[in-house]
Amino acid sequence: MLALISAWRRSAEEYVSEDWSAVAKAINERMTALGLNQRQLAERSQVALSIVREIVHNTVQRRRAGRTLEALSVALGWHPRHLAAVLLGERPPRPDDPVDYGADGVPARLAAIEEQLTEITKRLDEMNANITTVVDRGRTNRDR
Repeated sequence: MLALISAWRRSAEEYVSEDWSAVAKAINERMTALGLNQRQLAERSQVALSIVREIVHNTVQRRRAGRTLEALSVALGWHPRHLAAVLLGERPPRPDDPVDYGADGVPARLAAIEEQLTEITKRLDEMNANITTVVDRGRTNRDR
């Protein structure tokens, strides 16, 4: 049931190999080369300034939405997958390389969302059944 979500999530080994300091260094060097400050990068990328600060200073290492690194890459004039490649220690694609979203593409994202909604619906149905039981018991006790 959760196979699609599991396939979409990354393994523990991938988290271990993430190099957020390399991402911070790449962003800082590029911002210097372009003459940008953090606020300008946040505005260009539509990423919250607090998130930009965390990444640029490498103060908080946590899973980020792929769209965050993509937006920062594009705002810095790079290929959308540039920072994701840096994060994983891979060679970044050239700016003119085609964008391959692979398992992170829209169909995979929609499938993961659909699976989550199905799970939420099941939980809501269970909660409604429990509430109905409690209400019925309350009525029965009141009528006695």
